[in-house]
Amino acid sequence: MKVGALVAGMVAGADSIDAMDLLRHGGMGRVLTAGRAPSTLGTFLRSFTFGHVRQLDAVASRLLVNLAGRSPLLVGADQVAFVDIDDTIKATYGHKKQGAGYGYSGVKGLNALLATCSTPLSAPVIAATRLRGGSTNSAKGAARLVADALVTAAKAGATGVVTVRSDSAYYNHDVIAAARTGGARFSITARMDPAVTRAITQIPDDAWVGIKYPHAIYDEDEHRWVSDAQVAEIGFTAFTSRRHSEHIDTRLIVRRVKRLNPTTLPAGQGALFSTWRHHAVFTDSQESMLAAEATHRDHANAREGHRRVEGRPARALVFRTDQREHRIAGPGGDLVQPDPCRRDPGLEVPRPGHHRHDPRPAHRRARPHRPLSPPAPSSPTRAVTGQVL
Repeated sequence: MKVGALVAGMVAGADSIDAMDLLRHGGMGRVLTAGRAPSTLGTFLRSFTFGHVRQLDAVASRLLVNLAGRSPLLVGADQVAFVDIDDTIKATYGHKKQGAGYGYSGVKGLNALLATCSTPLSAPVIAATRLRGGSTNSAKGAARLVADALVTAAKAGATGVVTVRSDSAYYNHDVIAAARTGGARFSITARMDPAVTRAITQIPDDAWVGIKYPHAIYDEDEHRWVSDAQVAEIGFTAFTSRRHSEHIDTRLIVRRVKRLNPTTLPAGQGALFSTWRHHAVFTDSQESMLAAEATHRDHANAREGHRRVEGRPARALVFRTDQREHRIAGPGGDLVQPDPCRRDPGLEVPRPGHHRHDPRPAHRRARPHRPLSPPAPSSPTRAVTGQVL
C-alpha cells in the first residue's frame, strides 16, 4: 500500500516526502476515518534493507518487460540494442542526510548509478538503477548493475547484438567480464594508463584516417568544439596484471584531435609541430573501425538525457522542500548545507546538477585575459531563509 502511494505521488509530481501530501484530495477525508502524515512514508523508506531494494528492482524490471511486450518500446531490439552505464550526483541539503557526501563533482549529495537500454530507432529507457552514497567510487557495484540490466534488456526483447557502453570510470575487468558473461559486447573508454599510452605510440603514422563529424563534439580539456579528427586502431591486451585466463585481448580504437588551445603553448612561441590529444576506446565490436567509433560516440546521447532530466525547471513544490530543510536545520540554520561558492567566491566550484562530462559555461572558464566572474547567486535554501526571517 505504501509503495503504491509513493509511486502514485511521484507520478503526480511529488519530489519530496512532504509533497506526498498531494495524495489527500477530493472526498478522501470522507472515505478514510483517519489520515496519516506524509512523514510516515519517510519512516517506511528508512526501514528498508538492501533486500527490500532488490525486491523493488525486481518489480521495476517486470514493469519494463511487460510494458515492452504491450507497446513498441524498443523497436529493432531483436537486431541491435545498446546498454549505457553512467552515474549522476543529485544535490542534498542538511548535514544529517544519510549517505550524503562530496563526490567527483564537488557537490554534496547522493550518487545514482543508471543503466539505460536503447536502439537506433528508440529512445533510452531505464533498465536498472542503484542509489549510492555521494562519495562512492563511480564503478562501485557497476558489474552487478550491468548483469541485471542485460537480463532485463533480454526479457524486454533485446535478443540481437547488445553492446554495453560507458566512459573510463567503468574501465575495469569486473564490468567487462559482466558484459561478456551476459552475452553482450562492450565499448568502454580506456583510461590513459601506461599500457594504453604505450600502445598508442606504436600506431604507424600512415594508419590514421581523417574523419569529419556531422555534428561537432565538445572537448573538455581544450574547451572548444571539434568537428574533425583522425582515427586509428591497434590490437591490445588489457588487464595483464591479472592471471592469464583473465586477460582480455581485443582492440583499441583511438581518436586524436590537434591541440589548438593557445594556453598550452609558451608565451611568445609558436608550435614547431602538431601535438595531439588522444581518446582511446576499448571494444570487441565486430563493426568496422569508423562505425565502431561512431557507435561509441553516441554514448554521449545517454549523458545528454541525464542532463535534460537534471535541468528540468523548478516547480512550486521545491519551495516547500526548502522550507522543510530550513526547519530541519534547527535554530540558526547551522545544519543547512552551505552554498559551495560561499566558502571561497574565487574558486570554480561546480554547481548542483553539473556532471563531469558537461562543458563549463563560457562565463565560468578561467582565462589569462579574463578573470573569473562573480560567484553564482545564493542557494535556494538561503533565499528561503531570508524570506522566512
